[in-house]
Amino acid sequence: MALHHHPRLRRVIYATSFEAGGVLLSTVILLAMAETSAGSSLVFSILASTVAMLWNLAFNAGFEAWESRQPVKGRSLARRSAHAILFEAGLVLFLLPLTMWWFSVTLWETLAYEAALIVAFLIYTWVFTWAFDRLFGLPASAR
Repeated sequence: MALHHHPRLRRVIYATSFEAGGVLLSTVILLAMAETSAGSSLVFSILASTVAMLWNLAFNAGFEAWESRQPVKGRSLARRSAHAILFEAGLVLFLLPLTMWWFSVTLWETLAYEAALIVAFLIYTWVFTWAFDRLFGLPASAR
């Protein structure tokens, strides 16, 4: 079954596989940065992943709707970069208050955590999306 013929299924598979890797990545980063246990970092990462997955589904549906109306098809470096940056910017807006509350840290500490996560996830998002597209083909919106 070609996933590009099933856009909703493609987005669900993308989001769930992306978030599984994201939970592992964020748990390791937070464990290294925060004064917390592995269990606390893991639980936070799962909560953040749930928020991220909902955002991922909504954002990618909107991005693909916009993308399908563009005269130039395909996913250029600029388009992939815009996708990653816009996704991460929206996610930070959702996660900033949760991070401050969970770790009982100041805004500045939260911004340091977020900065490390943003850099890691910008790279992860770009690489993951490229690999996913190579494995499953471009979505209909990009063809």
